[in-house]
Amino acid sequence: MDRKNFLLCYDIADEKRLAKISRRVERKAFRIQKSVYVLYDASKEELFSLIDDVMKIFNEKEDDLRVYTIKKSGIALGDAVDLDNPFTIVDE
Repeated sequence: MDRKNFLLCYDIADEKRLAKISRRVERKAFRIQKSVYVLYDASKEELFSLIDDVMKIFNEKEDDLRVYTIKKSGIALGDAVDLDNPFTIVDE
């Protein structure tokens, strides 16, 4: 099973939704700033499970959620039109 580290960031417009989403994300990921988390050594299934859990509360018109893969070989910015992988962070 392929396991990776992910950076998860969000901007939630409503304080009640923000608190609920924050609690859910903190169960699985390590907070590094107020709305920035690292999900360590996770499978895609674990990542998608967390995203599915967050999306139950998320408002697509008002909120923003971004997930980036942390790679082990350097910092790389993806092509601006590559929305599946716009940015990667490295941990060596």
